[in-house]
Amino acid sequence: MRIGELSRRTGVHAHQLRYYEAQGLLEPARGANGYREYDESALLRVKQIRHLLGAGLSSEDIAYLLPCATGEAPTLVGCPELLAAMRSRLRRLDDRLASLAQSRDALADYIEAAERVGGESYPPLGFALST
Repeated sequence: MRIGELSRRTGVHAHQLRYYEAQGLLEPARGANGYREYDESALLRVKQIRHLLGAGLSSEDIAYLLPCATGEAPTLVGCPELLAAMRSRLRRLDDRLASLAQSRDALADYIEAAERVGGESYPPLGFALST
């Protein structure tokens, strides 16, 4: 199947599929006309990639993990050495969550303080708010 059909069947835009190819996550064959040709296994591979991206993994991490992935919501089998890397990634995510929670709490405190004084006079923030 060509990239347009793979895109339609997976719900992933063609430009994203080309990005997956550039990152080494998908490896289509090339027809005599130079068009990318995907077999049925590409459907499962794209679903695996989407699940792993949804788990917060980078494309570099995914390229490392894909040889061990089986099933649509991939189970990683036959690669026990990956557990340490995945645990490390989980710890980094936990650290980021803790940092975000602290930032959220600080911002909530500033909002609460501003509301207590009627919104006319604000306590000094000590930093510029940005979006």
